[in-house]
Amino acid sequence: MTIYDKTNYNMTNYEDARESLRQAELGLMLERERVAEMRRSLPPGPIVEDYIFGSPDGDVRLSELFSAPDRPVVLYHFMYGKAQTVPCPMCSMWADGWAAVDHHITQNVDFAMVSAAPIDETLALADERGWSSLRWLSAADNTFKADIGGEDEQGNQMPFMSAYESSDDGPRLSWSGGAHIVDNHWRGVDLFSPVWHFLDVTRQGRGDWTPGLSYPTRAAP
Repeated sequence: MTIYDKTNYNMTNYEDARESLRQAELGLMLERERVAEMRRSLPPGPIVEDYIFGSPDGDVRLSELFSAPDRPVVLYHFMYGKAQTVPCPMCSMWADGWAAVDHHITQNVDFAMVSAAPIDETLALADERGWSSLRWLSAADNTFKADIGGEDEQGNQMPFMSAYESSDDGPRLSWSGGAHIVDNHWRGVDLFSPVWHFLDVTRQGRGDWTPGLSYPTRAAP
């Protein structure tokens, strides 16, 4: 089968439309750069509590997560623990991807995943799912998630990410954001998963598909 069936496909119309799309994609890229610069240019954020997290090596403070004064700390609020008795499939999809590229991420930032479950349960899940390359922390015994916006009063977990910088006065919030960026819109942290962007280059797009914790085995083509 040829790539273009000219009997049913008008090349000129496609090429014109594709050029219009290229211009729109260029505009989107430039807008992402503009937004990234706004993010980098945020004024200094508030000093936050020096939370104590459970870790595989015992309790660790937020301030102790900085491996150097000039390296940021980025924490992903993984949806598991308290009211979230089953790990979030969406968070799990992100963890699958980050576990493969963590050695690249940590060349530049100190990165960890924070669960609301006790550390032993968190590590058991990470081991079961193949996420042991990631650094895992537990916020089961502190108010970190609730204070930053990743947990409600009933213990329900929300997809959330936050970044911190070291200061003489203690850890300072530099950025935070969640999936619920606006009412009825849960795509606020899509940027951190490539899966959605793969789907978006196809004609059917992402549709109403959502990740699962497992999938039926697909037959080989």
